[in-house]
Amino acid sequence: MGTSRLRDHPDFAYTIGDFDALYRFGSAGGSRPIRTHMRQVREAIADVFEDNPEVVGREPTRLPVVDHLGRALDLGSRGDLGVLSDSLRRISDRLTWEHGYEKVPRGLVKKYGYCEIVGPKGPVVSDRIILGLVLFAPETVYPQHHHRGIQESYVAIAGEWSENDGAVHAPGSLILNEAGHEHRITTGRQSPCLLAYSWIGSPERLLTPAMRFSSPRRRVR
Repeated sequence: MGTSRLRDHPDFAYTIGDFDALYRFGSAGGSRPIRTHMRQVREAIADVFEDNPEVVGREPTRLPVVDHLGRALDLGSRGDLGVLSDSLRRISDRLTWEHGYEKVPRGLVKKYGYCEIVGPKGPVVSDRIILGLVLFAPETVYPQHHHRGIQESYVAIAGEWSENDGAVHAPGSLILNEAGHEHRITTGRQSPCLLAYSWIGSPERLLTPAMRFSSPRRRVR
């Protein structure tokens, strides 16, 4: 048997194409850094399609938070990102959900998980970009953290959330976090929150992102 490649898996290819649409037709809101990031994501996705990378049958895993995924996809299907939500439903049984941290706060264990769709941990294997999902249960507080050497964006598929208590972001919103930017995420009371995310960085950094929560800062007296 030969190696299984992206072109052999239309559902994954369609889903990646739907990610591309987020960054091709979504608004940059007049922001030059966001516009630049959107272009970089599109270029990386084009490289993924050109590479026709290997697709690995990783062992699907279910964290407790995945019990909220069906509801999140239902909500997403009703909104402007319905096409992406439906694409994700078709590949949902092939996704590997993780916490990504050696030590996860007790209150977060059942309320958070993420999965890569494209990236070093696949199932679509690539070192050019990471495309994935983050899922939060209602009333989740995701502690302060940052990503060294990785530029990150979130696009909300379902649910309302805030970052650093600065604003409420509804489905369709795109948020850009520059490398090293400290951010904290909270979600609403009524619905789960599903975010599509993109990471841009060097192949070495994407392979070993060193995910850590930030240490609490001491107050100056």
